[in-house]
Formats: sequence, C-alpha cells, structure tokens
Amino acid sequence: MASQDWFDKDFYAVLGVSKDVSAADLKKAYRKLARKYHPDSNPGNAAAESKFKEISEANSVLVDAEQRKEYDQMRAMGPGRARFTSGAPGQSAGFEDVFGGMFGQGGQRGGQRSGGFDDIFSGMFGQGGFGQSSGGFRGAGGPTKGRDQTAGTTLDFLTAINGDTVKLQPAEGKPISVKIPAGVSDGQKIRLKGKGEQSFDGGPAGDLTLTVTVRRHPVFERDGLNLRVDVPVTFTEATLGATIEVPTLGGEPVKLRVAAGTPSGRVLRVKGRGVSTDKGVGDLLATVQVAVPSHLTTDAREALERFASLQPDENPRADLIAKSRA
Repeated sequence: MASQDWFDKDFYAVLGVSKDVSAADLKKAYRKLARKYHPDSNPGNAAAESKFKEISEANSVLVDAEQRKEYDQMRAMGPGRARFTSGAPGQSAGFEDVFGGMFGQGGQRGGQRSGGFDDIFSGMFGQGGFGQSSGGFRGAGGPTKGRDQTAGTTLDFLTAINGDTVKLQPAEGKPISVKIPAGVSDGQKIRLKGKGEQSFDGGPAGDLTLTVTVRRHPVFERDGLNLRVDVPVTFTEATLGATIEVPTLGGEPVKLRVAAGTPSGRVLRVKGRGVSTDKGVGDLLATVQVAVPSHLTTDAREALERFASLQPDENPRADLIAKSRA
C-alpha cells in the first residue's frame, strides 16, 4: 500500500475503535475481529477473507507507533496538493510542500529563493522532494529545456516487492503518474525522461528523478533478490526432526522438512519464493532458530535431567577454547 492510499482508508473505523484507542484496547479489538473473520473459521467465504485482509492491513499500521503517528498526521491534513512555483531564469523551481509551514520545511515568501518539488508527504516523512536542477540551451537562441526535478515517495514492503503506480499531483498541470517497477529496493532512484518541468519556450521537458523509500517488514528482510526470515523450532523438533510451516510474503505458508539434529543458524531454502524482477527470481531463505523453553514443569525438568545424564561426558566448547589459545 502506497502512502497516498492512507487518505482513503479509515483504519480506526475498520477495527471499530476510536482515534485515541490505547495500544492494549487496539490489540483486543484486532484479536476479536481476527478470530471472527479468519479464513480457517470461514472456509470458502470470500467476504470474510476480504474482511480479514482489511483488518490485518489496518492493524499492521496502527499497531506500529511510528506508522500510526504518520497515518494520523496524513489523515488530519487530508488529500492536499503541492503548490507549483516558477523560478525566474537562472533560478531553480519546482513543487513546494503544502505542509512545509506546519512542519518547518516551507519555502520563503518573497526575496530570492530556491523552489523545490517536495513530495506531498515530505512534511510527515522527512523526504526530500522535487528540487532544483539545471536546464540549458541547445544552441545560441535555441529553445530552453525544462529543469530536471526530484521527488520522493514511501512504499510499504509488499508494495515495493509487487510494484505500484504512484500519482504526484501539482497545483498546476496534470497529475504525474509514476510506475514503480516490481522489486524496487530502498533508496533506489528511478529516472523518468520528460516528466520534469515543462519548457517555457517550446523546448523539451526536463526529467524527473524519483527516490523510493521502503518501510521495514515485521517478518521478512530483503537480501538482493532473496527474502530472509527467522523461523523458530522447538528443541524436540530440532533434535528429532520435523515438518514445519514457513510463512511466505503475501501467500500461503509452505512446508519444510527440518532434519534431525538441525542446529540454530542452519538455512533452509525455498526456491522461487523471493523477489521477482526482470533480472530474475530470488529464493526464500529460512534461518532455523532453536527456541529454548523458559519454564519447565517438574516432570519435564526431571525428564531433561535424565536425558542429560545419558549424554557422553564431553565439553562441546573444548575445541573452540583450544583453537583460541593456538
């Protein structure tokens, strides 16, 4: 979901809570709705599945304090527009953030100034925006090329992986539609020819350079075209072996076989479930993390102590210590 979509979605209403809901009450409301609309509780019910996705999306934003703050600020401002300012010859010009005055990023009024095409969300996310660049004459007396411009936009993790179309709306002129390619990475710059400032004397338009910021995902991390995820397994599963479920990005979990004696840190690979771009398709890399129980019943403790008494009397760190002294 692109940041602009937040204007149209009332996540508080989706979860049935007020805007000043506490974190604890938000969690209760989400769990209640999740149990009601979960696909496992409503097999074959497309409406319930759609509702479940909707409440999950709302919760993913509101449960994160930083994203909730950004969302509240954006909803409070409403779907504002950027203001276009034209510079005199020799000056830079561009789109000025309409929220600049409120967040301390507005341009000066009067006097000499440098304009900038700030992303309409820059006041809330600290992004750079449409800024200055240079035009130039193609020859003495020839038409002038429009100035190049820069902009920034913020996408969530899933949108960046799948691709999206972002619209930037100046106060004057038509909306600028920018297609974000699938698999775009955080900080990547996309150059769009002819999408910058229009020439004032019939020359070619300038170019637009868009910088993409991608939010972190609570489960997955990107590693080139691969996706990484840490998967906890129990001591028993790691020791005896087991078949476990591993989440995938935007899809159903897949089953993986954990071999007997698997240690923490071992990486299991799921082919073709990573990032898909025109350069290739990555894999999903699941790193095993053996979960150690923090509490044991009396019976479990006695059984574990008996298990320990049956093990060989050896120090697994002996070789490590010997090498450190070499």
